[in-house]
Amino acid sequence: MTNWRAVGIGFLVIVITGALATGFPVVGHIGAGIIGGLAAGYVAGGGLMSGAWHGLLAGSVAGLVLTVGFAVVVGVLGLAGGPLGGALGFGGVLVGGLVVTLIFAVDSALAGALGAVFS
Repeated sequence: MTNWRAVGIGFLVIVITGALATGFPVVGHIGAGIIGGLAAGYVAGGGLMSGAWHGLLAGSVAGLVLTVGFAVVVGVLGLAGGPLGGALGFGGVLVGGLVVTLIFAVDSALAGALGAVFS
């Protein structure tokens, strides 16, 4: 059973540490996923699979929320170049964001499994 409180805490940790990590490109954002996954796994407890599941959900939700948010902003800004500019901007960010979501999900799942071991 999914502990949505653990997923929510992991999501918030990923978003907050990700915002603070903007000064450390790549390493900072991957680290944000790891820290958030650890938090989700620790709060969920219940063993490796439970921790991995909750870390995966926290990383996926964070990645999807950030992707959709950035895609909408870029799509609206792209409308200055006409409808095609908005569509291409939205689509490009959406595809790139899905790759970032996958990265967040994988490292958060591994860290979540580790976090569950420590709970």
